[in-house]
Amino acid sequence: MSDIHAQLRFLSSSAQKVRLVLDLVRGQDANKALEMLRFVPNQAAQPVLKLLKSAVANAEENFGLSRDDLYVATIFADEAPTRKWRRFGARGRFKPVLRRSSHVTIVLRERGA
Repeated sequence: MSDIHAQLRFLSSSAQKVRLVLDLVRGQDANKALEMLRFVPNQAAQPVLKLLKSAVANAEENFGLSRDDLYVATIFADEAPTRKWRRFGARGRFKPVLRRSSHVTIVLRERGA
């Protein structure tokens, strides 16, 4: 049995915000997770949905698996590089702005195998 991996790199949302979405689908069936992500209002849900669709398509096309047998075995978000912007405040002060990004990894497995 092989695991199906898919990665989303340099997502322009912080890992902390993405993890809120990932916790909803961890351990779910692939079809149920796809349906759930369609209705989650968080900004990070759309890229995660696209990644999950890609992983399911990889499983069907490259490994010949049925999407009904797949489930989300592992899904996690790591921190990616942070862009540091400058903003100048009152009285000559320096206000740094951190634009955080994240890497998302998903692993699908076949249930019952």
